[in-house]
Amino acid sequence: MTGNLLEIRDLHKRYGEVEVLKGVDCTMAQGDVIAIIGSSGSGKTTMLRCINMLEEFQGGSIRIDGEEIGYETAGGTRRRKKEKEIARQRAMTGMAFQQFNLFPHMSAAENVMLGLVKVKKMARDEARSVAEKWLDRVGLAERRDRFPGQLSGGQQQRVAIARAIAMNPKLMLFDEVTSALDPELVNEVLQVIKDLARDGMSMLLVTHEMRFAYEVSSRVIFMNQGRIGEEGNPREMFHKPQTERLAEFLKTSTFN
Repeated sequence: MTGNLLEIRDLHKRYGEVEVLKGVDCTMAQGDVIAIIGSSGSGKTTMLRCINMLEEFQGGSIRIDGEEIGYETAGGTRRRKKEKEIARQRAMTGMAFQQFNLFPHMSAAENVMLGLVKVKKMARDEARSVAEKWLDRVGLAERRDRFPGQLSGGQQQRVAIARAIAMNPKLMLFDEVTSALDPELVNEVLQVIKDLARDGMSMLLVTHEMRFAYEVSSRVIFMNQGRIGEEGNPREMFHKPQTERLAEFLKTSTFN
């Protein structure tokens, strides 16, 4: 045990002949907030999806809290773990996506309750209490009985975040959670994430919101063509990039 919450070693991911992740190494301590930035196609989202085992990967290892995720090696042979074991491991992380993926026929509270009842086997009364707590936490206490179609995009995304966090994950993964939102709705979602960061939640965020990455993260990772091109303190990286590629990327970004 190293004490790291997350350890990624020599991670390789291919789609056919195309190698998307080319040997990524990353460690993360409890309470870290790491923003992952980079151009489209650089491997940011793929890395998150590998951590959550939504994607298989062909080489390397991912450990959460010291536990190897997704695969095991016995007698020199690497094999995928059983689906029941992967489902248990997947619950160690919570993930919020670009799309909200809410069930339209369920209220906000019912959407948050679903995993608590089905996966955690929680009694409905207890699940309702947990759902209401987290909906209140993301500023939606008064809209808990509304259906997704009655909520704005920003409100739907906050329900999706509450749903993920209610499962009590060790690590939260955010994949461009504001990219599908109208500009005026972005800040309400970013404020929720800032509050969670302030509370000490461990988070990995893929984002194109450079100002947000600068303000909220304890560390920034710049992905470039399937590798980590640069990483470090956000102030140093944004004001004194060490590589020409990061300097070019920042010039074309919304950070100013």
